[in-house]
Amino acid sequence: MPSQLKISLGQSSDKGIKERNEDFYGAYLPDDSTLDTKGIAVAIADGMGSCANAQEASEHCVKGFLNDYFSTPETWSVKSSGAKVLTAINNWLLSKGDKDFGNGMVTTFSALVLKSTTAHIFHVGDSRIYRYRPHGSGGDLEQLTADHRVWISQEKNYLSRAMGIDFHLDIDYKTVAMETGDIYIMTTDGVHDYLGDAEIKQLMQSSASLDVIADSIVARALEAKSHDNVTCQLVRVDELPSQDANEVFNDLTRLPFPPPMGPGMTIDGYEILDEIHASTTSQLYKVRDKETGELFMMKTPSVNYADDPAYIERFYMEEWAGKRIDNDSVLRIFEPKRQRNFLYFIMEYIEGKTLKDWIRENPLPDIHEVTELTNKIIAGLRAFHRMEMLHRDLKPENIMLTSDGQVKIIDFGSVKIAGVQEISTPVERLELLGTKNYTAPEYLLGMQGSNRSDIFSLGVLVYQMLTGELPYGDQLTRKLNWRTLNKIKYISAINYNPMIPLWLDGALEKAVKTDYRQRYDTFSEFFYDLTHPNPAFMKNSAPLLERNPTRFWQITSGVLLAGNLAWLLVWLA
Repeated sequence: MPSQLKISLGQSSDKGIKERNEDFYGAYLPDDSTLDTKGIAVAIADGMGSCANAQEASEHCVKGFLNDYFSTPETWSVKSSGAKVLTAINNWLLSKGDKDFGNGMVTTFSALVLKSTTAHIFHVGDSRIYRYRPHGSGGDLEQLTADHRVWISQEKNYLSRAMGIDFHLDIDYKTVAMETGDIYIMTTDGVHDYLGDAEIKQLMQSSASLDVIADSIVARALEAKSHDNVTCQLVRVDELPSQDANEVFNDLTRLPFPPPMGPGMTIDGYEILDEIHASTTSQLYKVRDKETGELFMMKTPSVNYADDPAYIERFYMEEWAGKRIDNDSVLRIFEPKRQRNFLYFIMEYIEGKTLKDWIRENPLPDIHEVTELTNKIIAGLRAFHRMEMLHRDLKPENIMLTSDGQVKIIDFGSVKIAGVQEISTPVERLELLGTKNYTAPEYLLGMQGSNRSDIFSLGVLVYQMLTGELPYGDQLTRKLNWRTLNKIKYISAINYNPMIPLWLDGALEKAVKTDYRQRYDTFSEFFYDLTHPNPAFMKNSAPLLERNPTRFWQITSGVLLAGNLAWLLVWLA
């Protein structure tokens, strides 16, 4: 079995010459799958002594972070999870503190999140995190945090940043690669203000246990006449997650691929009723649960990829991601009711048609109907983005319109999950490109992409719903580079549908800008401009009817003819 992340802890704290200990520290080591998806968290805080509630502030910060960080979605990145939790804690401190600064709840805070092979550091104030690498002569000690302290003179200074001071919380965040044997040293200023780096490094060279070393660091700070509480935490990396490719592949292939299936066959209590779709990468079946009679869809992997670990991992992650999204505009994936003997997953069964079919049947759609569909698609995409996922393969075939008027985003095979990307693996995670003409140009240029990349794909969908065409025709190729990108020109939607208002065309153009920096930043901005005339898009231009009446009537006649032919074909069918 692949090895997991393992650490050892050493901790020590003393109130020193003060009446009470206003430092607080803690750690949380999960013993389940959360160890992989969220990691291990260690935190330390030093309540500001000039505040009456300093002890309560430091305790609440540490306990709140350790509890709430592990309550954030597994799909979130460590950075997002930590920042959101600390912002909420900071707001709570401010709400409980008195307007009189002396009665506030103010504390420093430093946290270490160890996930996979990376250490994530969050820091506010003047507590510290060091890294000690016991290699070579005497080892190497490096301070990983910067003190947020302003010195007025050699004797006087004050904290420039802390938890509970201001609603705007400026958090230092950084990552460092971990190595086996690394020891992270976390101290409050009662320690490092009285012990220099050389002395700390000397104490770290002891062969004693981490608890004994932590005790010795605290004791030495007290001997040095520390006037503050003294706290030290030591975190040693004993083992990093296994990176053995064979072990990972064996784990991925623990379930065999299903055999070829057809109507009447049964697999794990699901009766195959019909094959809905088949491609080179997967099969989709309509199935019935023989125990309950419920209808579902079953997705199975293609045997073409039985020896491809990257494909198998993506198949597992498609199910994993889908089970973590609960939204009416996203296809639901269910936890299997029985033990699986083969690799597949179960989804809700929906009846309806794809957006591709709808576009073909509606060559001259009502704009209001298009914006209503767009709003439902946005609701589903927001569910992905709230979980820090990018869909990356939005196209008409991956949008279902159900018989009861719902919209369902389907197919999560290309979804990128921020939290999962932080977990190292020997499996080569290729950046899957979506479907040509719907894929944001930055993906074609080899960039990572962002929320704006999904906005590009959505813009192409809306453009196609209104015109039946694509905003760049066939100009977006997989051989795209920066030179050719600048030559690609937007085709006005009015050229295909003269009924489109100028301001609406302007909104479409902005949504599908080839430079992501010029696109909309949020779905709400895009949707607002789709439904409200933006004066910025109406300058120095006239409607097509005024600019070119002949062209206007040519397009109108063509669209009407196409519509009549489409309805005739439907009627004949």
